Parts: sequence; C-alpha cells; structure tokens
Amino acid sequence: MEFSEKLNNIINDISFFDEIEISEIPCVDLYMDQVTTFFDDKLNHYKRNDKDKILTKTMINNYSKARILPPAKKKKYSKEHIILLILIYNLKQVLSINDIKTIMEPLLEKVSDESNSVSLENLYSIFLDIKEKEFKNFKESFQFQQNQIKYKLDELSEESKEMVQVILLIVTLINNACIQKRMAEKLIDNFFNKK
Repeated sequence: MEFSEKLNNIINDISFFDEIEISEIPCVDLYMDQVTTFFDDKLNHYKRNDKDKILTKTMINNYSKARILPPAKKKKYSKEHIILLILIYNLKQVLSINDIKTIMEPLLEKVSDESNSVSLENLYSIFLDIKEKEFKNFKESFQFQQNQIKYKLDELSEESKEMVQVILLIVTLINNACIQKRMAEKLIDNFFNKK
C-alpha cells in the first residue's frame, strides 16, 4: 500500500463518527455487568488493542467514590448514569479525575435541581453535534498539516521523507493536543476552581 493511501485510510478511520446516540441508550435501568457490556459493544472501535477495556466495574465504582457519578439505585444504572459515564469516558482521555470532579460537581447540581432547565440529554445532544463537526474538521486540518509538511520536506530523498513526515505529523498532533489540554485546564482553573 502506498504511503499517502495508508495515511488516507488512517484519516478516514479516525474521522469516522460513530458515537452512542441518545436513542441507543436503554430506557430501562441496567446492572453493572450490562453497563460494561453496553460500553464494550458501543465503543469497541476506540480500543487501541483487543485487551483494552472501555469501562470496568472498578472504574465505575471509583467514579462513584470520587462523586463524579451518582451512586446506582438498587444496583441499577439509569439512562442519566450512562450519559454521565460517556461524558466521563471522553473527559478521562485527557483530564485528571480531580479536574473531572471539578467539572462534574456543578453539572450534577444543575441536573438534580428541578427548577433548572439544564437537561443531561440536551447537553449530551449538543456535545454529539459539536463532536461530529470536530471529526469532520479534523480530517481537513490533518490534510492541511500533511501538505505543509510535504512542502517543507521537498528536498529530502524519498526513502527518508516518509519516516520524517510521520514523525512530524505525530509531533504536530501531540502539540495540538497539548494546546487543547492546556486550554481546557485554564478554563477549569478560571471558571470552576474557587481558590
């Protein structure tokens, strides 16, 4: 397979938007084993290798102990629990448990307040809409970065060009991730932490 074709396949694979839609979340409450199976089935494409776990019983128990997830009711998890677990799963890819707790505490207060108009389902729907657009934007942005790197490496020999290009793409992606992580942390520090 040619280098550019392989890169395009990777871009298409990573840009594929396949998230858990609200309609896919069971309306009936689930036991712990059902929750972990549900996540493994629905988010299997996020695993880097087959041994990875999307969500374990220990993780769920730790989230409850850390008070970023309300405790199960009669050992069952509701649709709201599932939505919160999806949000936590996304947040834990980058943020610490302490930062997640900082974000989740006011969210849980707003959601549990009957007089408030914040709906967890509404918040999640907005998140999915934005995430889908971000996936599409990522593909364009990545191709732009790839073209810039190709242009700057024009004078290198073909055999070393591919490896250097991959290294530069990785470094660029990590830099972008670091910038976005720092921005998220700054937002947490400025709008949530009351120091």
